[in-house]
Amino acid sequence: MPKVKQLPSGSWHCQVYSHTERTWNPEKKSWDERRVYESFTGYDKRDVQARAALFAREKKRMKRPDRIRVSEAVQKYIDAKDGVLSPATIRGYQSILHNYLDDIGQIELRELTSEDLQRWIQKLSAGRTPKTVRNIYGLISATLDMFMPGSYFRVSLPQNQRKKLYTPSDSDVKRLLQHVHGTELEIAILLAAFGPMRRGEICALTDCDIVGNTVSVNKGYVLDKDNKWVLKHSPKTDSSNRIIVMPDFVIDRIRGIEGEIIKATPGQISSRFNRAIHFSGLPHFRFHDLRHYCASILHAMNIPDQYIMARGGWATDNVMKRVYFGEISDEAAKFNKQIMDHFSELRSDMQYEMQNGISQTH
Repeated sequence: MPKVKQLPSGSWHCQVYSHTERTWNPEKKSWDERRVYESFTGYDKRDVQARAALFAREKKRMKRPDRIRVSEAVQKYIDAKDGVLSPATIRGYQSILHNYLDDIGQIELRELTSEDLQRWIQKLSAGRTPKTVRNIYGLISATLDMFMPGSYFRVSLPQNQRKKLYTPSDSDVKRLLQHVHGTELEIAILLAAFGPMRRGEICALTDCDIVGNTVSVNKGYVLDKDNKWVLKHSPKTDSSNRIIVMPDFVIDRIRGIEGEIIKATPGQISSRFNRAIHFSGLPHFRFHDLRHYCASILHAMNIPDQYIMARGGWATDNVMKRVYFGEISDEAAKFNKQIMDHFSELRSDMQYEMQNGISQTH
């Protein structure tokens, strides 16, 4: 507890060391140092002591960082998170460090100002999406929280712009499946469109994850900091860890495959998918958009959002609580049957069209 003393006036007074100021003395050609104290005065002794103690605690928490440059601090932050965050996240952080910090990287943390950050953000925003700028600034913000806890920088980030993405239709998916029939890519598309499963989850799937008509999603492939695909023995998020009931025709397509269901890497899946889209004459959309297709179809069938999120592994913490603590098994079974019936009907239509030489056209 800081020491207080009573002044002749009867009030109580306490001083707490704040910091040391350095000024250059041209005559001595050296730095002069002056200790600076924060003063607290009042007629209530306990109140003065409490305010002084609070300042002392906050001063330690908000201690100015050592002389370290922004780029060095970011590297230290990345090193501290390596092995804690996913390899893909670390790889993204390293990319930001090496490509986007030229304007602020050499500034010492203790000298960094809101104006420095705002000018950097303004330059960064030219030719880049708001999401990219926000992701880059997110790393800087996390670094500042680690090395300068309690610090406050006032900056404005670009507003997010909603992307207009093409969501494939039933006819698009049927046409695509006809084009890739009998290939490994067909299996990947079935799992993505009727799961829905992510690319990395599909490539990590093994025969051990298939039980009856269920697929267990419990791992995934991600790119590490060296840009190599590595198996992560946990899915993207907690909510991604799930069991999906698949239609019979999807299970029939993968039954009998031993080991990894898909031998290709996620990158190879995307390359093959893009070629298939091009040669089938379909409007351009991404492999990941097959997940959007599945969600949109389920939504159109009036499947409640909580079941769609549980099936696809989409969730915030609040959504997760709604799903995993509120799901009723009878209701889940009813909606699963509804989902299976729709996708099985789509499959039957496709088989009929293939047998009768009917092609999907726009």
